[in-house]
Amino acid sequence: MLTAPWTLVGRHASVRFTLVADPCPGLLPRLMQPFAKRDLMPDVLESRLAHGMLRVDIAMDSMPAEMVHLVEGNLRQTVGVRSVTLRQEITGGVRRSAA
Repeated sequence: MLTAPWTLVGRHASVRFTLVADPCPGLLPRLMQPFAKRDLMPDVLESRLAHGMLRVDIAMDSMPAEMVHLVEGNLRQTVGVRSVTLRQEITGGVRRSAA
């Protein structure tokens, strides 16, 4: 897992996770788990089946920035997930980490 040279504390981010996964009946509830255990409610949950693969978009307009990498890591570890792409826009400042 790649780590960014900055940390986001006390800030929020608008995020969209786009996942490609093997289609299976229990996948969508498993993808909600990382959000639910942090008491987060996504604003968007969309899924589409195409070419034998499931594409899922999960978005939040205001996610605590320090939780973004935690949720991303949990989504990447979900059984059946092939790839995770993250797009985020940070609201507020960014603090650089020590090297």
